[in-house]
Amino acid sequence: MSNMITKRREPFRFMVWLGIASSVLLFTILLVAYVVRQTGPGWVATKLPNVFLVSTGVILLSSLTLKNAIQAFRHERFGTYRANIATTFGLGILFVILQAWGWRQMTQMGIELKGNPAGGFVYIISGIHLLHIVIGLIFLAILLVEAMRRRLYVDSFVYSVNPPNWLKIRLISLYWHFVDILWLGLFAFLVIHHGLNLRLSL
Repeated sequence: MSNMITKRREPFRFMVWLGIASSVLLFTILLVAYVVRQTGPGWVATKLPNVFLVSTGVILLSSLTLKNAIQAFRHERFGTYRANIATTFGLGILFVILQAWGWRQMTQMGIELKGNPAGGFVYIISGIHLLHIVIGLIFLAILLVEAMRRRLYVDSFVYSVNPPNWLKIRLISLYWHFVDILWLGLFAFLVIHHGLNLRLSL
């Protein structure tokens, strides 16, 4: 019976890993296109808004709070689990806001999606990654709603010993950590090629 349940859960694990592999391939293609295009005409490297650095710190913190949530869930500290899931979700929302603020700073610096291809690539790369974050936020919202519905210890415990629920939490955690690490790589790549504009702007 347990083997049958495991086999039923395997497609979900496969879908997550397939999504991760597809994302890696997509961004690899984008970065290769970036490197090739920067040798062409009309390319003018521009500084990244400083708020992207702040958003990077926020997304790193969200990985830490999610790790704390998983550890709390494993040790049946369900109140701590709910608090950390809620914090992770809030930090994810803050990341989205900061990225949008970064785009606003770019437009104030005269960097549009059209025109200079260097700026266009920054919008495209950060925008596609932001879509990954939004998907992750939907998954986190599901976990948060389920956690808030089970405030009683008994309800939370019954939920925690259900293998499909535990697998769901682990896979969502895997995806969120992936998009966090992905942004670190993308941000490092963009900083190397653009640098940061440390001028404060609103």
